[in-house]
Amino acid sequence: MSDISKLTERAWQNKLNHGFNTENVNQEFCLLYGEVAEAYDAYRKQGNVNEELADIAIYLFGIAKMLDIDLDQAIKSKMDINEKRVYKKVNGIPVKQSAE
Repeated sequence: MSDISKLTERAWQNKLNHGFNTENVNQEFCLLYGEVAEAYDAYRKQGNVNEELADIAIYLFGIAKMLDIDLDQAIKSKMDINEKRVYKKVNGIPVKQSAE
């Protein structure tokens, strides 16, 4: 079992132990959005970005579990796609040129 899979299971068990949402995916996405905003706010205010980024990951783990997604495999697959993409700089910004 990968580290991501282990962390996903640990985060899920914590949700179960504390009675957190384990069924409403829409709610989890909304809460995730809030965590991203908190992370950005912490960054702007030079706060504890580490904890906020960890919260984002924990929400992602929960959503992956709710949707029965192997997040470890999904990340590896997407990284393979990203590494093969061709980019062209437009006004100094890399823009994807090849389709997936």
